[in-house]
Amino acid sequence: MTPATEPAEQPGPAPLRFGYGTNGLADLRLDDALALLADLGYDGVGLTLDHMHLDPLAPDLAARTRQVGRRLAALGLEATVETGARYVLDPRRKHGPSLLDPDPADRSRRADLLLRAVRVASDLGAHAVHCFSGTLPPGTDQATAWNRLAEALTPVLEAATAADIPLAVEPEPGHLLATLADFHHLRHALGDPTHLGLTLDIGHCQCLEPLPPADCIRAAAPWLRHVQIEDMRRGHHEHLPFGDGEVDFPAVLAALAATGYNALTVVELPRHSHAGPHYAETSLPFLRTAAARPISSAPLSGQMSSAPTSAFLDAVPSARLSPPSPLAAAPSSSPITAPEPSAPTEGTTA
Repeated sequence: MTPATEPAEQPGPAPLRFGYGTNGLADLRLDDALALLADLGYDGVGLTLDHMHLDPLAPDLAARTRQVGRRLAALGLEATVETGARYVLDPRRKHGPSLLDPDPADRSRRADLLLRAVRVASDLGAHAVHCFSGTLPPGTDQATAWNRLAEALTPVLEAATAADIPLAVEPEPGHLLATLADFHHLRHALGDPTHLGLTLDIGHCQCLEPLPPADCIRAAAPWLRHVQIEDMRRGHHEHLPFGDGEVDFPAVLAALAATGYNALTVVELPRHSHAGPHYAETSLPFLRTAAARPISSAPLSGQMSSAPTSAFLDAVPSARLSPPSPLAAAPSSSPITAPEPSAPTEGTTA
């Protein structure tokens, strides 16, 4: 009698790949930042195009991009191209002009930046190009703003499609496109284009989405093209080092791995460049420990997940990544607030 053949063991989810955003290393030369991340063991980098890091408006962009591409290859780093530089287009207006500005010429300047980012991403072999909508301009109604956004993104999506690079839109607290529901509104308005994807910021989910971050990941999985990660508190849009907020990272990373997501998960601490090398060094062991921790029980769908337990934090190397914050957590029903005036104010976006 032939013995029954046991079913082959199914492979588990691929390990997550972590990166660190150059917007959190703004005081370092780009080459030094890349070398630091490779030395620390990161898999890649979230490369924000800015005046100090592969300036998208300076001459010889293509040649400089090829040089960065060779450096990334030599270091074994992957990349996602991000476009959230604060003053790269306008020295007076943070994140201005936007895709929603009343002046068509200003909207075109932002769209041109995104087109340049698509070309850079294509040359680097990057996973995606990140972007966001911008805030609603004074005196502009929402219907007009949504029309402007769709119109401005159309040529960018055409370029991204031609280059086979996903354009990953980020819901940003305080912006026109602020939530996952807003992303789907844009997706339907544009006819559900294949190369329109989602940048999911885990802290933003904790801040304002009705579902816990792990449930947001599961809901967003079909469109997920880029992930940013940091700690945050409910109702308070401030990017925090790991352990200073309320995000349940073992649950988040387990949910992310279960989706099969295979691009970069990038640490997003743009207000911590003053200690960027320190946070780059301490963030990776935190994430690896959280990703390896078994999930004994998941929060029920619709319930806000709680902060990691003190036992988990105690097990993480250098778990206390920054001094304890004096700010109390905002209740879930509170409106979104900006950081306290004692810190450099970031307004509605990072």
